Amino acid sequence: MPSPISVTSSDGVARLAWHGEVSTDELRREVASALTAHSRVEVLVAVEDRDAQRAATWAGLHREGVRRGLADDGQQADHVIYARLVTDAPVQEPGGFRALLNSFLPRKRAISQLLVRDPEGRVLLCQLTYKRDWDLPGGVVEVGESPQVAVQREVEEELGLSVEPGGLLLTDWLPPWGGWDDAVCLVFDGGTLPPSALADVVKQEREIRDVRFCTLDEVDELAADFTARRVRAAVGGAQPYTESGR
Repeated sequence: MPSPISVTSSDGVARLAWHGEVSTDELRREVASALTAHSRVEVLVAVEDRDAQRAATWAGLHREGVRRGLADDGQQADHVIYARLVTDAPVQEPGGFRALLNSFLPRKRAISQLLVRDPEGRVLLCQLTYKRDWDLPGGVVEVGESPQVAVQREVEEELGLSVEPGGLLLTDWLPPWGGWDDAVCLVFDGGTLPPSALADVVKQEREIRDVRFCTLDEVDELAADFTARRVRAAVGGAQPYTESGR
């Protein structure tokens, strides 16, 4: 019986497609065959076709992303891109299997922030150029970067201050909001600085408009409500984990 999977070739890439159901074993055989003459095998699967996605995964194809608005039978639709390279480690090997899992398991965005206070207990806040609300100094953790290293880097880049982060004060989960996926915000202890430290600030003008020490009442006024809740939770220290500051 002929295979239900069709194979087209272009620029050294084999592209597999099928209609209806296909078994993992059938797809695995076609992938292996295609890799004898190509450096890359690629499959596009509709985002709602969970069975096809499962077959592609267990056939050893890595999930690479989503191609949006692809024309399919005259309709615009989103498709998940799966691919395998001839250089990928065999799935039977531990490293190959881990790489396969890593390609499709959920990934959580991490944000690191620093809670810096003055001797009166006021909190260091930044007025950002890309939103109206004030926030704690910090930013997004880069891929493969330690959250503690990230917050020190962000503070140095944005404010020109060298502050050694202390222990973790708070883990705050942020639900999806305003076009953002969910994230985990880690607030580290930045210790105490004198008000005169503001004179040493060198603002990154592309991101920072202003910096000041604020009372908690001023935090409530200047920051978004969820940010104000996070700051109060971090200052209070009684709750090591919150969701949107609660």
